[in-house]
Amino acid sequence: MAEILVENVTKRFGNFTAVDNVSITIEDQEFVVLLGPSGCGKTTLLRAIAGLGMADEGRICIGGRDVTYLPPRDRKIAMVFQSYAIFPHMNVYDNIAFGLKMNKFPKQEIERRVREAAELLHIENMLNRFPSAMSGGQRQRVAVARAIAMKSEVLLMDEPLSNLDALLRLEMRAELKRLLRDIKATTLYVTHDQIEALSMGDRIAVMKDGTIQQYDHPNTVYDKPANRFVGSFIGTPPMNFLEGQVKHTADQVQVQVGDHCLVPTPEIEPLLRSYDGQRVAVGIRAENMEAMKEASEGALKVEVSVIEPLGSQNLLTVRIGEDIVKVATHPNFTVEPGDDIWLRFPVEKIRWVDWESGKALYPG
Repeated sequence: MAEILVENVTKRFGNFTAVDNVSITIEDQEFVVLLGPSGCGKTTLLRAIAGLGMADEGRICIGGRDVTYLPPRDRKIAMVFQSYAIFPHMNVYDNIAFGLKMNKFPKQEIERRVREAAELLHIENMLNRFPSAMSGGQRQRVAVARAIAMKSEVLLMDEPLSNLDALLRLEMRAELKRLLRDIKATTLYVTHDQIEALSMGDRIAVMKDGTIQQYDHPNTVYDKPANRFVGSFIGTPPMNFLEGQVKHTADQVQVQVGDHCLVPTPEIEPLLRSYDGQRVAVGIRAENMEAMKEASEGALKVEVSVIEPLGSQNLLTVRIGEDIVKVATHPNFTVEPGDDIWLRFPVEKIRWVDWESGKALYPG
């Protein structure tokens, strides 16, 4: 078993708190992604788990052992860095074998593990090559092979694909997902790339300002963000948030958005009723709005200001009141800047958010 347990971990640098009382559990053989913008504390948390930067407060357990104050070599982990950290004066074979030699593994065992790892990463024909004669993607494969050759039950990865171009990242994402499924290591993966997080992780921990904002399955994080920050960080484009005003009569709750009134679903109505006369944020994703070229009852008239053809869809920019809104349409939905269109908001796709706290409102 290689469960990672982080309890109330805090890490400071002088007066700056990089990780603030964070608790998280990564189950045995689970692939968890730490996601967030630069400076949110994700790499600092990873380094605390690795022992490369001791936590100031809290406790870290790996596989049931308290490793809070143990050096990295005693934590039974393997790590892959953003900068690859492979030795330029060593060939591929010696780079992969380095950790095994340092731990004084028998020569035959080193040979077996190196070749096994090289085959998994499809670099078995490059064992005599030096890093200077390899592409960035090939060097990253060497770094991953060196980590998995140790056969550690825990693998920590710090933005391993960020130095690769877009096409290589796409290829390596699929390769890494296949590999990590096969080796069954408990993996904690740091990235600022939401596409990596959504496509690779079993669960995602979204971080901001040293704290975890939401920790859940990718589809849940995308479809039901815990707060406005998560909704605005996850998604391309991010979730739209419009200003709404709640008003209700004896028998119905409505939310005024610009010149349009939305009637919420019965499940959320009791929550919104308590916001009578107050503002709420109305969150909806670009692909969840229905765009029409003709006027329709219950639809909101808007003017198109920008059109971005993206191949699989067109991304329209419109304005609703003071809010800039992105709308995704079929590529055959042809309009020009200045044209009027009508938008319909499926209320079951709307995510309601407390205006002051930014916390999402969900029934139950």
